[in-house]
Amino acid sequence: MGFGLERSQSPVLVIKPTYGWVSLGLHSVWEHRELLYFLTWRDIKVRYKQTVLGIAWAVLQPFLLMVVFSVFFGRLAKVPSDGFPYPLFTFCGLLPWQLFAHALTESSNSLVANERLITKVYFPRLVIPLSAVLTGLVDFIFAFLVLLGMMIHYGVMATSALWTLPLFILMAVATALGVGLWLSALNVQYRDVRYTIPLITQCWLFLSPVAYPSSIVPEPWHFLYGVNPMAGVIEGFRWALLGKADPPGTMLAVSAMVTVLLLIGGLFYFRRMEKNFADVV
Repeated sequence: MGFGLERSQSPVLVIKPTYGWVSLGLHSVWEHRELLYFLTWRDIKVRYKQTVLGIAWAVLQPFLLMVVFSVFFGRLAKVPSDGFPYPLFTFCGLLPWQLFAHALTESSNSLVANERLITKVYFPRLVIPLSAVLTGLVDFIFAFLVLLGMMIHYGVMATSALWTLPLFILMAVATALGVGLWLSALNVQYRDVRYTIPLITQCWLFLSPVAYPSSIVPEPWHFLYGVNPMAGVIEGFRWALLGKADPPGTMLAVSAMVTVLLLIGGLFYFRRMEKNFADVV
């Protein structure tokens, strides 16, 4: 009497191109969270590999900008600093800005930089710009320790609003990711985009209250000024840490709404264009 042997069937994954406005597929990003971790850790190691100063670059860049701004804007131009020492005022604004600028630049170029990985194996492409954004948090942590030392040096104590600080950090990361998703998807098709990114970040820097306070902007213009998401982030960061008199209410609300719109729009656009990445990149 013979017995039939049942074959164990392996699960089959069918990959189909997406059409129209599809779901974001965030669950697949969570399923590939280990890949996200390894890509983030890889980018951190590669960034400081064979460098003389290593992680010190995370502190040196905002510190040198703080010195330049303090000389030209603080001493020569006599730009106000809301009653705080100008070096502390500027460095406090540079921290969220550097986090945003680094995340925006890296995420915008991330798909092109990982061309070989994209064309060889399937995984949710959102993992790549997301890992590029997360690498900037390591630099932020080291620079933040320097900021705490400056606060002790100038005798400025953190306020009770310190618990809101992670919200502004998250807002800076979300803004960078939202804009980075748009630019990274465009960069795959139009390589001119990478040349515009330095220009965008430079102009955005002076449109944000890094070297000057938003208090010099007339009150009726605060609503329009808040369309720049980093205006609300930087002023909120200063308020949470240094203790400005009033929180950036209207401006922060507008900045938060713009951040949400940029992120949601970027996610949908990135997801819609994802089917073409492997063929075009």
